[in-house]
Amino acid sequence: MSTAVAQSHVFGLRAAVKNNLLFLDEQTIIFPCGNNCVRYNIDTKQQKFIPGTERSQGMQALALSADRRYLAVSERVEKATISVVDLHQEQNRRRRVLTGGENPVEEFVCMAFSPDSKFLIGQAGGPDWTLFLWMWEKKKVLATVKTSNSGPVHQVSFNPQDNTQICVAGSGVFKIFSYAAESLKQLKTFKTDSHNFLCHTWLSAEQVLAGTQSGQLMLFESGRLRWEIGVTPVLRAASSSEERGADGSRSAPPQISSIVAYSNGFACSAGPGTVCLFERTENEEHYRRSKDIEVPPGAFTSGSSISDQQEISSLVLSPSEETLVASTDLGQLYSIHLSLVELHKTARVEFEFLSQSFHHNIITGLSTCIRKPLIATSSLDCSVRIWNFETHVLEMTKEFPEEAYSVALHPSGLYVLVGFSDKLRLMTLLMDDMTVFKEFPIRSCRECTFSHGGHLFAAVNGNVIILFSTTTLEDVRSLKGHNEKVRGVVFSADDSRLVSCGMDGAVYEWNTLSGALETDSVLKTSSYTGVAVSPDGKTFFAVATDCALREIQDCQILREMPSGDVVCTTVAVSRSGRAIFMGTSAGSVRVVRYPLPIQNQWLEFQAHAAPVTKMVITFDEQFLLSVSEDASLFIWRIIDQEEQGLKREKELIYSEETLITKSELEEKNKLILELSRRVEELEEDKKSQLSLQQAEYRKKIAELSETFLQQITSLNHDKEVLKKEKHTQRGAHAAALLEISKKQQKELEDIESANIQKLMLEYEKYQELHEKLHRIEREHEQQLRRSEESKSRELTEMMEAYEAKLEEKLTLLKQCQSESQQRVREFEEYIRQQEEDADSEILQIASKYEFNLRAEKEDNSRLKVELQTRTKQFQELQRDIESRNLENEKLKQELHKLQAVIRSLEGDIQGLKITIQGRDGIIQNKEKDIIQLKKENNVLKKKEEVTNYQTEHMQEQIEPKQKEIEELNEQIQEMKGELEEFLKSNTQLELNIAELSLKLKAKDKEMHRESVKAQSTGVLLQRFRADLLKCVESIQEPKKLKESVRELHKCYAQPSDTGEKEPEDPDTLQEHSRQREHYEKIISTLKNQLSRDAKIFQASKLKLMKEHVALSKELSALREELQSCRSSINARAGRTDWKHESGRTTKLPPLL
Repeated sequence: MSTAVAQSHVFGLRAAVKNNLLFLDEQTIIFPCGNNCVRYNIDTKQQKFIPGTERSQGMQALALSADRRYLAVSERVEKATISVVDLHQEQNRRRRVLTGGENPVEEFVCMAFSPDSKFLIGQAGGPDWTLFLWMWEKKKVLATVKTSNSGPVHQVSFNPQDNTQICVAGSGVFKIFSYAAESLKQLKTFKTDSHNFLCHTWLSAEQVLAGTQSGQLMLFESGRLRWEIGVTPVLRAASSSEERGADGSRSAPPQISSIVAYSNGFACSAGPGTVCLFERTENEEHYRRSKDIEVPPGAFTSGSSISDQQEISSLVLSPSEETLVASTDLGQLYSIHLSLVELHKTARVEFEFLSQSFHHNIITGLSTCIRKPLIATSSLDCSVRIWNFETHVLEMTKEFPEEAYSVALHPSGLYVLVGFSDKLRLMTLLMDDMTVFKEFPIRSCRECTFSHGGHLFAAVNGNVIILFSTTTLEDVRSLKGHNEKVRGVVFSADDSRLVSCGMDGAVYEWNTLSGALETDSVLKTSSYTGVAVSPDGKTFFAVATDCALREIQDCQILREMPSGDVVCTTVAVSRSGRAIFMGTSAGSVRVVRYPLPIQNQWLEFQAHAAPVTKMVITFDEQFLLSVSEDASLFIWRIIDQEEQGLKREKELIYSEETLITKSELEEKNKLILELSRRVEELEEDKKSQLSLQQAEYRKKIAELSETFLQQITSLNHDKEVLKKEKHTQRGAHAAALLEISKKQQKELEDIESANIQKLMLEYEKYQELHEKLHRIEREHEQQLRRSEESKSRELTEMMEAYEAKLEEKLTLLKQCQSESQQRVREFEEYIRQQEEDADSEILQIASKYEFNLRAEKEDNSRLKVELQTRTKQFQELQRDIESRNLENEKLKQELHKLQAVIRSLEGDIQGLKITIQGRDGIIQNKEKDIIQLKKENNVLKKKEEVTNYQTEHMQEQIEPKQKEIEELNEQIQEMKGELEEFLKSNTQLELNIAELSLKLKAKDKEMHRESVKAQSTGVLLQRFRADLLKCVESIQEPKKLKESVRELHKCYAQPSDTGEKEPEDPDTLQEHSRQREHYEKIISTLKNQLSRDAKIFQASKLKLMKEHVALSKELSALREELQSCRSSINARAGRTDWKHESGRTTKLPPLL
């Protein structure tokens, strides 16, 4: 079963790629990492990969089409290429590969798609700086033009509303080209020699905004500079003093390296770590600076404030313009929601990391542990980072003032060993920090590793390997044997052996218990860069700079596997021993089956864009980890032929414990106590507030109930009034409709009678014109017959003349044929005579050469016999010479060995003499020290007796203290329980507050309704008073008074008014509210019906008006048709002469 790898997750960003950040959709971004493009989902944190071209020397630029379907990738292979990838297909198939054709192009520095995604432009690099325009689907170069003479070009783009306009910006270059007549011509010229344009964007079809290195924003519109402003740098409090020079002057202005436009304005970089938002003003021609977004200062913690120094290299907006994402020249990704920016009150806002912070320099160290799913990496960016390869999260990062050259994780995952330029430090991994536990005086330690059991760790100091004990932290032993720097150190599976390789071409196996050198393999013609040990510990695999993988066992090189023209930089072996993984200088990962095949066979996977520095396999053999000089970390999943993960022998359970210091624990306990006190205070405040609010709510409820009753009565009266108004309006509308319909009928009858009379007159005129047309046609036919007869006579005469000429030509042709046949017969006779002479000469020559051939054959046979005898003699002499040479070489080798032994023995003798002299001096010093120590020992014995007495006294005092500590711990547990109860009650109180607030809102609405009802009742009372005064006028007439009182009773009296008022309860109030809602619905339906009736009346009126307009249009159309008929008849009468000449007659259709 063969083993392979598949990319699982990557950490890193290639900052050198132009336009290295793209939005595919609202949740997915594309960015380059290594030799791949990564499709990263912001919500799910998942990644998909678009692999680069094999043997690629690195990506140069990216471009995304306007419809977000195609991705263009500029790469260097053998020559500069642009690959167009279809992102809608599952495998991201490459649609086309574009090149410069016959033009020699080393790289394409920037690209852009047209708005309809049919065309692609690519700017070639120096020294020619040629701009190419492709119709990329057909791989056809439409046009080329030289855009610059010397300076670099930074960005090219299409006009978003015109495929034929292209803008080019660079150092001293700002040009707009137009594609026409298969060439690119410069449309507009600008005086830009003194500016270095780093970026630009189109604000509209006529406006282009450009940013310069000197911090200037320039708006060009219709071929002229509209306005120019300078972007002032943002001074932070920590670095404002550093930004001033020694003479008090300010530093250089910030460069504008990226601009992106959106609907309300644009965003641009404004110096290190800052992005400015500009919004369009009411004038719509000017922009104002609204917000500044800064990189968070906590991203880096080194003394030089690296976060303030990183430049924004790319800005991109999501399709909905909700999210702004930025990339920096230090390979970091940041994002922010623009809606949050608008809500923020201050003028400055900070970015957030899009995923995690990445390394931005060469990664020098890589390690993993057994008990936790952690990865440790060290880099020349002075940082050490801890990653989780299962959750794909950055667990911890720590910045240091020195560069980190190597890193090793303890198998427990609780300690980390880091080699710095000044010292080797053993650090403890806490919950959110790394603290130095022990420092060792080893400078620039390039290799360090823990044993599998964790009881030992090895560190390299130049060409010496030092073993330390993890428990005592002391130097156990030093392993000396390498002549040059050690490049690889690895423990065997049982930690009994240590294998090392170095630049001196040596691979040594050491015994970790005794420190003795057990086996060695030296090949001075090569320099080893990495070594790995098989699971059984008997076989070693080493890679060297001479492009080879060597299998070493028992001091012998069993097999050597060439790696082609690529140098292998590191090697790792799976725990099962079935596969070997190699990292190359080209950045790829190779998988070789073990035992090594006879032929050079391997699987190669594109990964990094620079040499692989380290490679590690996790303990469960599920993941392969690789890091590179391009500052990227790749996590590969190890799979089999069926693309499934390897089966585990047993399930590995990772530990979850973390370390924490005592001081941090005490601070957290204090914080818990303070929070519990605050909870008690808040509970008391809320109780008092609730009691006051309840009293206020009761008063408001009583007031609202009274107002609601008054509103119900007023609404009933309004309903009756509206009903009466509706009946009156219906009658008025019906009468108006009848009048309008009668008027329209009369007007229609008048129009129809007038139109009929006009049509009769026009028809009579048409009959007269039709008769005139027939007469003209007959005349034309007579003229055509005459012309046909004259043409037939001329044709017969021409035929007779041409037939006479043809007979003359035929007689000449017969004469020529007879002459040619005579010449052919003469030529055949001449050829026959020449062939007879040649045959006779051939016979003579053949007889002569046959005689010579027989003589030569006899001589050859004789010489063959002599040659065989001579060759036998020569072979015997050759064998003797080879045997003598072998003996000479053996003697020379023995001589060299003996000389080397003599030299080594002489060196050993001299070394032993020196050591003997040194040891004699040491022995004398030791004897003096022993005498001194004996004296000190006697003094210490006396002190020991005193300390024993003191310890007994202290133990008696410690016992009551321990009892007090236990009691305090019990009190702490009880307080924790009380705190949980307080939290539960607090949450219940919050829920009660929410319910009461909802009730309060409902009561406010009811109060508003009751106030409206009170106003309506006031109006009702005024009406009642007026009606009552009218009744009082007829007080002398009892009958009239009685009728008026009855009408008042009908209008204003309610059934409830006649009886006694009962105390109101919630049910009656609910019934009143239900009736009010019912009446409101009835009133709304009546209003809707009234509006519908009005609309119907208006529609009928409009319909009649439209019919009137249609009839008038019909009448005008008939008049125009009549005029056109007259003009066509006149035109046909004028074309009669032309018809006689053409010899054709056209029959005109009868006019209707």
